[in-house]
Amino acid sequence: MHAPLSSDLLRLAVAVVRFLPGALDEFASRAGSAPLDRAGREVLLQSHLFCGFPRTIAALDHLSAAGVDFSPSPAPEAAPGDPEKGAALFDRIYGERAAEVREHLARLDPDLAEVVAAHAYGTVLSRGGLDARARELLAVVMLSATGHARQLASHARGAIRCGATPGEVTQALDAVTDLVTPEDMTRAREVVARFTHQD
Repeated sequence: MHAPLSSDLLRLAVAVVRFLPGALDEFASRAGSAPLDRAGREVLLQSHLFCGFPRTIAALDHLSAAGVDFSPSPAPEAAPGDPEKGAALFDRIYGERAAEVREHLARLDPDLAEVVAAHAYGTVLSRGGLDARARELLAVVMLSATGHARQLASHARGAIRCGATPGEVTQALDAVTDLVTPEDMTRAREVVARFTHQD
């Protein structure tokens, strides 16, 4: 049985990828004066995969100015990550389509395919601090907020493959509805309804 992913972390993820100062302030207020925990740090780190370093750093700057305590920092995980663990996670998320997705990325750009494998999966998504199910639910809300329906479909299925129920995926969207444009949320709910009831 998985522990539920808090709505605070789901909302933090969307606040970062859309850079929503009010929602970041809301998170800072709820976080209080205690140092940010490992799960919160992992959400912030994972966010850069969905919105880039500049927006993630801007969000961290905003959170710091709003009083979020980023110290003491836990010991970093060993770099450059674990390629085998990353490959296994990739296979789990994409299931029978994993080879097809790898080939597609390699056709687009072999260097990009390597960065996705080594950095996104081998270094970031396969880290400790959050399990695969939680990371996929975070991916679902971030992709919903940024309007990437094709990738959302993959990660909605990935969330199910990593142990989430269709209801949990829908609940993740419910937690961030007010932070996502109505058009993007309508599209996201359609994608999730279609792709979480397969396999």
